Amino acid sequence: MTNPLSDLSAAGVAVWLDDISRDRLNSGNLAELARTHSVVGVTTNPTIFQKAITSSKAYEEQLHDLAIRGVDVGEAIRLITTADVRVACDVLRPAYDASGGTDGRVSIEVDPRLAHDTDKTLAEARSLWWMVDRPNLFIKIPATLEGLPAITATLAAGISVNVTLIFGLERYEAVMDAYMTGIEQALANGRDVSRLESVASFFVSRVDSEVDKRLEKIDTPAAQTLRAKAAIANARLAYERYEKAFGTERWAALAARGAKPQRPLWASTSTKDPSLPDTLYVHELIAPGTVNTMPEATLLAFGDHGEVPGETIRPNYADAHGVMTALANVGVDLDDVVEVLEQEGVTKFEDSWNQLLDAVRGQLGAH
Repeated sequence: MTNPLSDLSAAGVAVWLDDISRDRLNSGNLAELARTHSVVGVTTNPTIFQKAITSSKAYEEQLHDLAIRGVDVGEAIRLITTADVRVACDVLRPAYDASGGTDGRVSIEVDPRLAHDTDKTLAEARSLWWMVDRPNLFIKIPATLEGLPAITATLAAGISVNVTLIFGLERYEAVMDAYMTGIEQALANGRDVSRLESVASFFVSRVDSEVDKRLEKIDTPAAQTLRAKAAIANARLAYERYEKAFGTERWAALAARGAKPQRPLWASTSTKDPSLPDTLYVHELIAPGTVNTMPEATLLAFGDHGEVPGETIRPNYADAHGVMTALANVGVDLDDVVEVLEQEGVTKFEDSWNQLLDAVRGQLGAH
């Protein structure tokens, strides 16, 4: 018996949940979503953990023990978050085994305050990989300029990576290059790369939020017709560049040695504008070899009334190019949009991390 989510999986889109909490794990909800809603992966971020830890009593015993031991607040957060991720990895291990290591992945992010420090990002990635100690883990590293060499070095060390906070096409090309360089270095180090995986998290809805804000200020008929079109066009052109990059002789040589392509992952897929369909960023981004990570509300909405008409990316390349040209013609500077979004993205995760530090510090002090 099929449903929209199983149809999406059959079309080549891996369904991942953009959420984690100890309550979800303890209740068996994640296992249930894997069984009934085709979920084969989980992504987390500092905001998700901040919400989970500050809104549940499930962490109280561990917090009590950490307080008694006098554990530093930063280390306490690592111990709490890696514990959740380790359990989630175990829940999704069947999907990992069944897919030969491609799916069943759970992501944990390096401290976002390190986004502009290459060496500390690499050190943190190694530490998190060691602490979780599961082969189906992804270490999330932001695609900042300083993050790119850390991505390469992490992969070269045999650690699978989820590259996050990608907004622009040029940066995405640099991410794919960093991935291939990491694979090349891993091979040079004598590593088996057949289970070394990566996804590139290309953010979607935030692009529309920023571009539409600018279109409102321009306020011409031409500008109004472009509302809610930039994000989908941008993501479709990212997939076009993905096809080009992984169709090169360079990649063919790596694939011949067992390397797996770095899949595009559509992130930030909940619609921020309530006037838009709640499944928009799933329905319009269907292509083989991709991942769509959804908040629970979006996941359930697509499972309830989503549609899979077939591929919706490759047949629309020409339209996507047309949208980008039209945006430039009305005065939207996409390069500036991308720069603003990256800075905002890092700042938002830093703010969430600092809120989490404050909350855990307070809870440790209360025990």
